[in-house]
Amino acid sequence: MKGAEGNLPAEVSSLVGRHREVVEVKRLLSAARLVTLTGVGGVGKTRLAIRVAQQVRRAYVNGVWLVEFAALQDSVLVARTVVDALGICDRSTRLPLATLAESLADKQLLLVLDNCEHVVEPCAELVTTVLAAAPGVRVLATSRHALRSEGEHIFRVSPLPLPDLRDGVVDGELGRNDAMSLFVQRARAVVPDLRVDGNGQSVIARICCRLEGLPLAIEMAAARVRVVTAEQILRRLDDRFRFLVGGCRSVLPRHQTLAAVIGWSYALCTPAEQVLWARMSVFAGGFDLTAAQTVCAGDGIEPDQVIDLVDGLVDKSVLTRELHGTRARFRMLDALREYGRHELRELGEVAELCRRHRDYYLRLAERNEQEWFGPGQADIFERTRLEHANLRAALEFCLSGPGQARIGLCLAGTLWFYWAGCGILGEGRHWLDWALSADTRPSQERAKALWVNGYVSTLQGDVTSAVKMLEECRDYALQVGDEVALAYATHRLGCNALVRDDLVVARELFEEAQAQYLRLGEMNSNVLMAWAELAVTAVFRADLDGAAAICQEACAIGDKYGERWANAYVKYAQAVIALSRGKHAEATSHGRHCLQTLRTFDDLLGIALAIEVLAWSAAAQGMPDRAGVLLGAAARIWPSVGYPMFGSKSFGAPHQQCMAATRRALGDAEFDAAFGRGKAFTIDEAITYTLDEDTPPQARTPAPQLAASLTRREHQVAELIAEGQSNKEIAATLVIALRTAEGHVQRVLAKLGFTNRAQLASWVVEQRHGRTAGGG
Repeated sequence: MKGAEGNLPAEVSSLVGRHREVVEVKRLLSAARLVTLTGVGGVGKTRLAIRVAQQVRRAYVNGVWLVEFAALQDSVLVARTVVDALGICDRSTRLPLATLAESLADKQLLLVLDNCEHVVEPCAELVTTVLAAAPGVRVLATSRHALRSEGEHIFRVSPLPLPDLRDGVVDGELGRNDAMSLFVQRARAVVPDLRVDGNGQSVIARICCRLEGLPLAIEMAAARVRVVTAEQILRRLDDRFRFLVGGCRSVLPRHQTLAAVIGWSYALCTPAEQVLWARMSVFAGGFDLTAAQTVCAGDGIEPDQVIDLVDGLVDKSVLTRELHGTRARFRMLDALREYGRHELRELGEVAELCRRHRDYYLRLAERNEQEWFGPGQADIFERTRLEHANLRAALEFCLSGPGQARIGLCLAGTLWFYWAGCGILGEGRHWLDWALSADTRPSQERAKALWVNGYVSTLQGDVTSAVKMLEECRDYALQVGDEVALAYATHRLGCNALVRDDLVVARELFEEAQAQYLRLGEMNSNVLMAWAELAVTAVFRADLDGAAAICQEACAIGDKYGERWANAYVKYAQAVIALSRGKHAEATSHGRHCLQTLRTFDDLLGIALAIEVLAWSAAAQGMPDRAGVLLGAAARIWPSVGYPMFGSKSFGAPHQQCMAATRRALGDAEFDAAFGRGKAFTIDEAITYTLDEDTPPQARTPAPQLAASLTRREHQVAELIAEGQSNKEIAATLVIALRTAEGHVQRVLAKLGFTNRAQLASWVVEQRHGRTAGGG
């Protein structure tokens, strides 16, 4: 996990009322490990869940984490979505659910699973598995339907209480009624000087009653005061409801309410805005203006019109504008997207708009792939990350319908830079496997998907599957004379040979691939990796001069194009060369450069390799305590990548030498303590420590009086945490109940002012050193 505090968003608008509900849900969470907020769409389940989560976050040592499922269409990706949201970096071949259960086993956190209704079954499976494996985890879910998991406590979120209209609205009712307060607060957000007199209160009360206290409906109606009066809003709502009920009596009353107010908002839009609303429903998550112009223009809407229409939809609260750095993006609430998709079906444009959406994101992926080989890699990573949900939607459209699978192969293969370069190996493998099974006919698209999947599988440690796919790609290339596909298949077979320790074959294949690339004029980040991998092969063959020459050539190519990602792996090779030559400071410099670059792309494999080589360097420079911590940090990461050091003897030899030398230097107890400190780090903490950035939080020392406040038992617990023991292991060691152990851990952290176990472990080790230095 990347951090200890969680990822709760700041509230954009305040929660009005709900004080009783907040208290009750908090009470339920203290007694139950799974609480599900149910209720109709628009009743405010998400906002209530976030408010509760914000108020209880201090009770969870490992934070509160929000996972949003609204934009998720493929239920297979539920567990992976949770893994990604928590920042659990796993690139191995393990199932995401197994990874999640293992990663959370000793954590104390709250998972907020939002909008589960369309993925109820996989959500229920996930919750059941996680709660069984992780006793310190609790789940707060929002769904229109119960998850029906064992131990689930259901809290039904009702609409806001309504004003009593029987005797007319009395003075002060506005301040006492939450529904009316919500209307006025949202109305004043668009008309700050809005005045509400006695008659105005009566009208607002009737509006809230007409809308049955449904928060989303009230907010949407309130936004209309920008253009119409409250009296006009009430009159139009009356008209709308008469029309709706006359047309469809089978719809449940509160669904009628939401449909009526959304339908009224739709009716208030211009015809062009209505069409754009419907067409924008094809986007998953957010989108930018360029995407809207490209996908949604045409057939009556000119591209130049889109910006004004989008502005109008923002004004009408149909779209929300968000800033991501300097990028402006737009988002539509799930209920509004559903309404838009219904209207798109009525227009008969669903298939056409899905094709436009798919084509736009295919072109975007192709452009990003081309530009990846250059100085803008960090920007491309961020751009692709923002479009992750849309890329998923495009891939699912290709692979779920007839006649689109080959385009799906093309898109999945084109995204190799994202799957391999940005650490999205597990999901990349999911889409590549699906695409290859959906279209088995030989083609250029299949050949590329085969070598990309072979590359991804090799990085995951699935060598057998990788060889099978790469050999199929090579056979196809030889049969049809596709020299480009042959070069890539040869290159990746060389990579496979390297991690299998067949260094002679690896060298031959890398050199053959290099020659093919140069003859074809093929050069990109993937191609440049052949130089880095050949250099590492040369190091393992004890050809340090040859390895250095290869690195020098690779650096010249990378510098020429402004390439950073592949060049970071060249820096790794240079670090290993420098260590082999006894140039420890130079090795450290190269290792730091590698780590600083690859953290930009969340490339977990490269991060693990960089931390490893810096551990070796620290040990060689006589810093065994630091080496032990770094070895522990790397050990925490490796299972998320695949086999430690790829399961390779060549990669593993310096690791084993470092482990042995560090243990000899420190002794077993101190080595285990240092290793435990590193293993307790989150990814971000490990990188911060490795790069000596600022003063890491774990270096803070509590005041002596705080340390003295620990009881004897709490001192024991602190020592066990420093050894890397989980709550379950502490309970077993001290022969106490798990819940008692959890309570001790919470109190120790609270007394010392720490927020996570890594900080505590670091402090304990420092205390030991202090006692040793003082002779006590």
